[in-house]
Amino acid sequence: MRILHVITSLDTGGAERLMVDMLPLLQQIDGIGVELLLFNGVETPFKKELICKGVKIYQLNEVADLQNRWCIYNPVNICKLRKFIKQYDIVHTHNTACQYYVPIAKCLFGTSAILVTTEHSSTNRRRTKQWLRTAEKWMYRQYAKIICISDQTRDNLDRYLGESHSSTTIYNGVDISRFLGPVKDISGQNQFVISMVSAFREQKDHETLLKAMTLLPNNYHLQLVGRGRTEQKTKEQCNELGLSNVSFMGMRSDVVDILNGTDVIVLSSHWEGLSLSSIEGMASGRPFVASDVDGLREIVSGAGVLFPHGDEKALASAIRELCENPTYYKQVAQSCQERAKNYDITKMAQAYYELYESLL
Repeated sequence: MRILHVITSLDTGGAERLMVDMLPLLQQIDGIGVELLLFNGVETPFKKELICKGVKIYQLNEVADLQNRWCIYNPVNICKLRKFIKQYDIVHTHNTACQYYVPIAKCLFGTSAILVTTEHSSTNRRRTKQWLRTAEKWMYRQYAKIICISDQTRDNLDRYLGESHSSTTIYNGVDISRFLGPVKDISGQNQFVISMVSAFREQKDHETLLKAMTLLPNNYHLQLVGRGRTEQKTKEQCNELGLSNVSFMGMRSDVVDILNGTDVIVLSSHWEGLSLSSIEGMASGRPFVASDVDGLREIVSGAGVLFPHGDEKALASAIRELCENPTYYKQVAQSCQERAKNYDITKMAQAYYELYESLL
């Protein structure tokens, strides 16, 4: 069984992290050959990590800029896909450009490969554009199976398409063993570090977190880990708010160490699919605070702390309550860690394997 995963790049993000953690596990299964194709082959820590794990990586374009969107959306990529899609039993796509261009290439050039895609988010900007609806329905119909990473993601997709399609839910997972650590004791501590690990994209709500920081005392420091299109805008907002206790950490390969040096982990979003960074944060032995939105509510409710979307006062209050009450802090951290164990990457890899087998 030869499988090709296709993704835009190996930049910071949940889908990209999934490639790094899951593809080596699939490769260990007897009878499977797994390779990866990138639309943008720029060097990143994720790419280096995956190469070190022995996964073969191909690329349609070799550029030095992750923000070069033309190399991803250039229609010439459809022609470049021709030589790849004919060589595999299953071609599995991730992200918008790949989801569209691979089916178009199959229709134009012909291949017996079975197409599979993963829906990584509970919503996206495409669904707000009525003129795209027909193209969207056509695109999804080309896939033998659509994997949704949470029940909410699948429900939202069903409502959006409004027609029969072949979807299933396979929950995202992470390598829990990498992140498990002792629950931190903050008794007597008077300096606190808050971290948010996520790409800077439109779905992330960094602004509410920055506003919450203006409501916290000076002994609270914020670390923002990641990079992306909205990073500069977030830096400008930080300056406008007069915040001097915020650090932009960039893209990092030592996320485990960063989480170990953190007191409270936050994910402020407008929407999610099923956030891998939230699972990683919950596994680390730290309390996890998140926006009460689709894709986070499913994971966090009953374990971590949810705050109303866009409510900086509620977010600041939640952070202070955790840091000023060591008993409550420990209780939430322990609950988060237990919840995270339900999302181990090995369970996910096995479910993907079983799905591939059923399709063939």
